[in-house]
Amino acid sequence: MRFTKMHGIGNDYVYVDCLSERVDDPGRVAKLVSDRHVGIGSDGLILICPSETADFRMDMYNADGSQGAMCGNGIRCVGKYVYDHGLTDKEHIHIETKSGIKALDLTVQDGRVALVRVAMGAPDLKAANIPIITETEQAIRLPIEVDGRRYAITGVSMGNPHAVVYLDDVAGFDIEKWGPKFEGHPMFPDRINTEFCRVLDRETIQMRVWERGAGETMACGTGACAAAVASILNGYTQAQVTVRLLGGDLKICWDREGAQVYMTGPAVEVFTGEIRL
Repeated sequence: MRFTKMHGIGNDYVYVDCLSERVDDPGRVAKLVSDRHVGIGSDGLILICPSETADFRMDMYNADGSQGAMCGNGIRCVGKYVYDHGLTDKEHIHIETKSGIKALDLTVQDGRVALVRVAMGAPDLKAANIPIITETEQAIRLPIEVDGRRYAITGVSMGNPHAVVYLDDVAGFDIEKWGPKFEGHPMFPDRINTEFCRVLDRETIQMRVWERGAGETMACGTGACAAAVASILNGYTQAQVTVRLLGGDLKICWDREGAQVYMTGPAVEVFTGEIRL
């Protein structure tokens, strides 16, 4: 199987062009290629497929083999791949995902994509849709007890479920201990992606993320969008937010009138190769 390793601010995936390749049992393949000791090493597997409703389709699998609905960093890399590899010459494209069709604007420099702006859709704040088990319609500053400690979460779906938590110290937070406890908490019947955030100023937040099925990653695009939306809802920031992640920065803008969240960030191709499955 031929593949390309790519990353969006450190959130790395193995990409396969399924216009020319075939991947049987992608869940098994995702676990194999994601292993950083005996595989290629990644946060998961993304298949670039033909689509009947958009320019291309993105199928995403986590490192544990489970299928994900959407990946913001991943979809930027899909946009770069299809342009840089000559699968399209358009700088405005549409990608089909399990959470709907996303519009991408490609910034091209010297014939290659440098930045990608993605219309990520409208955030879903209804707790039952995320899903979060609570008697309230929305989960904004919702109290939660995790292993004897009390926190407050703000729930946001960006096509996948997110719980945003605000801390005084993000860098020193023991995410390896607490991330799994949030992910598997009974309040989240489908598990949850958890964003641990610190507000730096009215335009900037710092974030670490524990992704369901993958653990801590260098970045999460949908998580950055969820964290920005939560920060605006809670009155911490303005409508345009810079989210500082371990792998770099993402620019997030929530157009509440247009019911759209926009994410802008880079995409990088690392290397290509072949692997025997």
